[in-house]
Amino acid sequence: MELRLASSSGPAAPSLAVAGRRPRSSLSPPLACPLSLQIQNHVYSMPTLHHKAHTTVGCQASVASKYMETPEIVDLDWENLGFGLVNTDFMYMAKCGPDGNFSKGEILPFGPIALSPSAGVLNYGQGLFEGLKAYRKTDGSVLLFRPEENAVRMKNGSDRMCMPAPTVEQFVDAVKQTVLANKRWVPPTGKGSLYIRPLLIGSGAILGLAPAPEYTFLIYVSPVGNYFKEGLAPINLIIEDNFHRAAPGGTGGVKTIGNYASVLKAQRTAKEKGYSDVLYLDAVHNKYLEEVSSCNIFVVKGNAICTPAIEGTILPGITRKSIIEVAESKGYKVEERHVSVDELLDADEVFCTGTAVVVSPVGSITYKGKRVKYDGNQGVGVVSQQLYTSLTSLQMGHAEDPMGWTVQLN
Repeated sequence: MELRLASSSGPAAPSLAVAGRRPRSSLSPPLACPLSLQIQNHVYSMPTLHHKAHTTVGCQASVASKYMETPEIVDLDWENLGFGLVNTDFMYMAKCGPDGNFSKGEILPFGPIALSPSAGVLNYGQGLFEGLKAYRKTDGSVLLFRPEENAVRMKNGSDRMCMPAPTVEQFVDAVKQTVLANKRWVPPTGKGSLYIRPLLIGSGAILGLAPAPEYTFLIYVSPVGNYFKEGLAPINLIIEDNFHRAAPGGTGGVKTIGNYASVLKAQRTAKEKGYSDVLYLDAVHNKYLEEVSSCNIFVVKGNAICTPAIEGTILPGITRKSIIEVAESKGYKVEERHVSVDELLDADEVFCTGTAVVVSPVGSITYKGKRVKYDGNQGVGVVSQQLYTSLTSLQMGHAEDPMGWTVQLN
């Protein structure tokens, strides 16, 4: 791969172009290469980029002492930004061999990766992913939200999937590198967020059923708007009682890639009927709530908020965990336990949580042909609105962070 420096008219800083890549549209201005940036209370000098054939822009995976940052904001239609992939500039990659140690990671131009047809992830689904977001504050700095929680969850999942995982420190540092390299893609304040997708995959070639001999840790990013087209507006769910997302003893409690492909059939059928998504029940009794395709669910009755307990079949959502702590700080009684369909249908209010949706109020639930609607301010319940406002104010830096959940990249 060849990197070359391209110049633009005027006194702008040199930009990075990649030979063989499709030319960028006018919506993507040239990349600037700053000489320094500040992360929290430390200033890091930036090396000058030189033209050299067959090289990549490299950064260490463990703890990077130097970060590459792109300061401008891309000219996109931020007002109509949905939840879809927008190709950005750079991605992060690190490799791990049989010794279980990850190599020094690199910031590379975003693009296709090479995999053997017999890679473990392609043949046996040995892979995990995470999802977190970065937000731009009014002063131009960028906030991450609880990245160490994603690192811990990946480590827990990797044990279940017989995979090595980066340390918490390596994971968080790699996220920082990737976000700063793509900083110009972080939406303006209040216009969305930069969705961050870490991947851990069995990239080594394997024929027999066994752990892969090599693993790749990747991170890419994309600016996003609302996950549901409704935004902070009520969604309509249908309870699925034929298909199940997970079973006891399975992998429902870890963020492995196979968990998501299995929900596509029921989700597609629901959307064809006009529903926003599917709510799954437990596979044993077929009467207790589990979760929506990619969200946790909460049921409100009076001052009590109930959510299904984490018992191995439900993903331990980081937004779920955060909402529980915020709700408790506001005086709500939060119960993590089995929640029946009957309780759901008798609730005052229902909402979902997840990295992509943050908090999404539920306007109606349909079960066995019966539809139950939940009242609220245009379908948005008081509790949903309160918790959404409280959490997003923390995430976006609009309020003080007494929890210490945000990480600021200045």
